Amino acid sequence: MSFHTTEPPFRFRQGTRPLLISMPHVGTHVPPALAARFTDEARQVPDTDWHLERLYDFADALGASVLVATHSRYVIDLNRPPDGASLYPGQSVTGLCPVDTFDNTPIYEAGDVPQDDEIAARREAIWHPYHAKLTEELARIKAQHGIAALWDAHSIRSVLPRFFEGKLPDLNLGTAKGESCDPTLAQTLLGIAESAPGYTGVLNGRFTGGYITRHHGNPAQNVHAVQLEMTQSSYMQEALPFDYLPEVAAGVQPRVRRMIEAVLAFVETKRG
Repeated sequence: MSFHTTEPPFRFRQGTRPLLISMPHVGTHVPPALAARFTDEARQVPDTDWHLERLYDFADALGASVLVATHSRYVIDLNRPPDGASLYPGQSVTGLCPVDTFDNTPIYEAGDVPQDDEIAARREAIWHPYHAKLTEELARIKAQHGIAALWDAHSIRSVLPRFFEGKLPDLNLGTAKGESCDPTLAQTLLGIAESAPGYTGVLNGRFTGGYITRHHGNPAQNVHAVQLEMTQSSYMQEALPFDYLPEVAAGVQPRVRRMIEAVLAFVETKRG
């Protein structure tokens, strides 16, 4: 089947400091012809990283650049390798163009899952432009500042038996098992996460960073990448209608901001 979308692949705001915040899973758009093939459940796009732009509403004030996906991960997952290789071999994962939800239910009503040509068309229309912009902006930041940081912002339901047992820690930092950023920075961030009263934190636990963190992070080349996978229970309703909960979010948002400020302080000090 062919693929067509009228929506741009991303929204982008350029900042003034050496940090890019990427939000690859906040998009909710599904082109109508594709949505018509989805189940009722899938049309609700329940596996979205909801409300992260609101949670990170301090990003502009801090001078960060922000890159935000527009399309649902059900259309194409921007945090997967373009060839669809598994991020976590041997563990359950969803693919480049997912065919099932996090609850292991089918996305496609009649089973007409995307074939290679349709996947290629989605990759060309959405995946490549997002990653081209990400690469371009990191290069611009590095050219201007001599160093660049990438923060890949994610959130997920706190209980998902398909992917992990029990309840996930609240603040899951991933640095590709130490490969994508300076270990000193990683430990600083873990300290902030673990010291947050009422929240739990872990470094390179179940989530070690997806394709974006692994592909773009290169400390030897002065590019430091970190993924934060947050529990959605820290700031929103985890079931329909997936509302943002300002009074709940007010607890965790300052901690996230402190981590972002620590990243900026690290790279700006290192640059100097």
